[in-house]
Order: sequence, then structure tokens, then C-alpha cells
Amino acid sequence: MADIYVNAKKKLGKINREIYGQFSEHLGRCIYSGIYVGEDSQIPNRNGMRTDVVEALKQIRVPVLRWPGGCFADEYHWKDGIGPKEKRKKMINTHWGGTIEDNSFGTHEFMELCRQLGCKTYINGNMGSGTVQEMSEWVEYMTFEGTSPMADWRRKNGQEDIWKVDYFGVGNENWGCGGNMRAEYYADEYRRYQTYVRNYGSKIQKIACGANADDYNWTRKVMEIAGNYMDGLSLHYYTLPNEKWEHKGSATEFEEADYYRTLKKTYYMEELIQRHGGIMDSYDPQKRVGLMIDEWGTWYDVEPGTNPGFLYQQNTMRDAMVAAINLNLFNRHCDRVKMANIAQMVNVLQAMILTEGDAMVLTPTYYVFDLYQCHQGAELLESSVNCGEIETELGTIPGITQSASFGEDGKVHITIANLSADRGEAVTVHFGEDMPAELSVEMICGGMRDKNTFEEPDCVKKVVWKEGRMEGNCVVLELPACCVVHLECLV
Repeated sequence: MADIYVNAKKKLGKINREIYGQFSEHLGRCIYSGIYVGEDSQIPNRNGMRTDVVEALKQIRVPVLRWPGGCFADEYHWKDGIGPKEKRKKMINTHWGGTIEDNSFGTHEFMELCRQLGCKTYINGNMGSGTVQEMSEWVEYMTFEGTSPMADWRRKNGQEDIWKVDYFGVGNENWGCGGNMRAEYYADEYRRYQTYVRNYGSKIQKIACGANADDYNWTRKVMEIAGNYMDGLSLHYYTLPNEKWEHKGSATEFEEADYYRTLKKTYYMEELIQRHGGIMDSYDPQKRVGLMIDEWGTWYDVEPGTNPGFLYQQNTMRDAMVAAINLNLFNRHCDRVKMANIAQMVNVLQAMILTEGDAMVLTPTYYVFDLYQCHQGAELLESSVNCGEIETELGTIPGITQSASFGEDGKVHITIANLSADRGEAVTVHFGEDMPAELSVEMICGGMRDKNTFEEPDCVKKVVWKEGRMEGNCVVLELPACCVVHLECLV
């Protein structure tokens, strides 16, 4: 038995839509063939963007998209990706597979993708191998509507109107692939570069490179030196079943112990949020600077037979549980977490969508984002859970994860996951003095290794669940094992 308590009268803060953000890097088949196939492709497209992928992503209301990296960002030179495509420079993608990057997807194409998705734009600039001038001119090219060399060049390339750049990241992982910098050096460089990310029109939210997982010294130094010059500080943390990067474990062939170890390591995210957030509080007690978790998700060994530099992995109900845990955590810490971007959107790591030629598969993770879209822009409600714990090799985890919000539709939304691989759970949701009405429940469930393939694309899918019932001021659910649920009601 588990009990969830929801206080619909106590609102704790707004859940930013951007917490449900996405990430698309020039890596493997994320951009090319996954999103962009070109205007002349036989695969149905609109201005080169796959219509099936775009329509699927619109269904989960993607709020913001980060591009072009990732590690790729700090070797990307934006001027190579504009103008006639036959004249664009080709380069070797040294980070990801050593493939030829022909730059046919550049600034104009990214902005067109965001227009089709109806989402905000998050550009990641090149500090690692780029210059202040290069970054400054990119911002001018995209956002200056007057007369200038860059604005005139944009118009010459067919874009009369300026674009809106909502977020701009000044470098990526500059402690590693973005230049192997020390925190103090990066902070000083950030102050210099961000000076020239000018607000020609609407304000651009500037995001500084934050820590790799639990590097708390990085957060402390960057906040101390540059905190007054940023709107957000990033954090990267990936869930790996095993400690060693050279053998992370299979995405599909795993045992129950591997499943629970993965979930336990996912819960480390809460400690990271609390400890980095505590450091940020000492420099920013008003919480003006958002914690932007702009890379998160599972990272396994690549699928057998695929290019190891493409990071292509399958996606199971285990990944759905990881997504549910993280998103519930982000919701509950929405006072500090203002954006999150799962890595990555299509065909890479913990993807929403897998493609092969003209075929497309929606993953279990996609359906979690579908179930959780109700929280976008909602007010976090006070809630708690009393449940049993599950033993893992690394310690215990709670059997149930949850978060609750009051949505823009005037309804209470509760997302719940039963993390047990093999045991159902009776869950009672208590609303205190309030009486729930108009109950609806939708869910995904399956075995921990269940996945969608091109041969069986609907093994895991969202279904309406009729088993929930109202009893006085409670809702009673008999949850199956390994499931994620969205409960909606009037209170």
C-alpha cells in the first residue's frame, strides 16, 4: 500500500514549460535523417523537415530546443552553415564518428524547425574554438533589424525579419570537450564573451556552462566570479548503469539488478540539484539564476553493429522510469530548476523518436513526455508520498515517485510511477478536505525490457485506464508493476 497526499490549496511555484525541453546535436542521425532530410527527399517533408517527426513532437508540445551541441557546439562555426547549400563548407565531425558535416542544416534551418515546432530557441555558442567576434556577429546576424553587415547578410540569404533567440549558451562543457578550462578561467572568459551577446531586440537569456555532475567547486567559482552576468547555469548528469564509460551496459539486455541500479543512480539527480542549488543560493538567494539541466538521460553501450560515435541506443520501460523520476524531481524543484533538455531528441541516447528510412517509432520515453505535458506552465502543488522502499545494490529507492500540479486548464494533475519491476501497488491519493471529481487516468506500462521496434511499434503505448475510482475525498488506484500514470481531476 502507498499513500499520496495532495494539498490543492497550497501552490509552491510555477513549473516552467522549458523543464520539458529537448536537445538536438549534430551527432549521429539526430539531425540528418532523423529530423532533416532535405527538400528533395522522397520522405515527406516541409522545407526539409520530416513531417512525421515534426507532427509527433508537436503532440508533446516541445517548449524549447537546444542546438547545435553539445561538444559539437565548440567546434561549430556558424558562418559555414548559411548561404547557398552547394557553397557551404564541409568539415569533419571530430567528436562524433569522424563523419563529413556538410553544414546543410544551419541557422536558417534550425530556426525553421523551431517555427514548425512552435518552440523557443536555445542556441549554444562556440567559446572553445571560436572568438568573441564570431559569437557577437552570430547574435547580430540573427537578431539585429537595422543596417549592419550581418543584418544585411541575413537579408541577402532570404530572411528579412529578425529571429527571436530566447536562450544563448556561452560555451558547452568547457571543463572538458569545450576547452579543458579551469573554473576561474572559464568564468573570466564567460564575462568577456557574454558582454557581446547583445540584446538588440528582446532580451536573450544568457546561460553559463555549469558543472559536470558533482563538481561543486566549478559551481562555486563560476557563481562567485560571473553570477551577476548570467540568467542560467547549466548542469549535466547522465544515468549510467555501470561506472565505467567503456562498458556502460546494454540498453535492452539487462537483469533486474541492472534495472534497479539504474533507477538508484537516477535518484542522484536530486542530491545534485540540492547541493548545486545550495551553492547558488549563497550567491543568488532570490533564485534569479536558473539551474538549467540541459543534458540528462540514460547512456548505454550503442546498439550492436552501429557506429560507436553515433550513440544510437534502444529505449525500454526502464528508460520510461528514468524519465518519470527525473521529471518529477524537476517539477518538485521548480523554484531553482528553470529548464531541462533531455539528450537527445531523435536517434541519439534517450531519444523520443527512432527513425529508419521513412519509418518512425515512438519510444517509451516519448510517452512519458506525453503523459507529463500537463505540468507545463502549471503551479506546483504541495504533495508527498508514503510508500515502501525497494532494495538495490547501491541502497534503497522509494517504490513510488510522484509530483502534482494545478494546470492551466483548472484541473489537478498528478504523475505517478510504480518503480517495481514485478509487483503491483495499491495507491490511495488523498485530497484532504477537497472532493475529487471528473476523474480520468492514462498510463503506459509493460515489462522492464519492453520496447517499441520497427517490427512492433506499439508494444508500449499510452492507454486510457479505467481502473481508477473515487472514494470520498480519495482516488484509489491499483497500479500494475513498471507503469507511469497521469491522473487528472477537478478538486
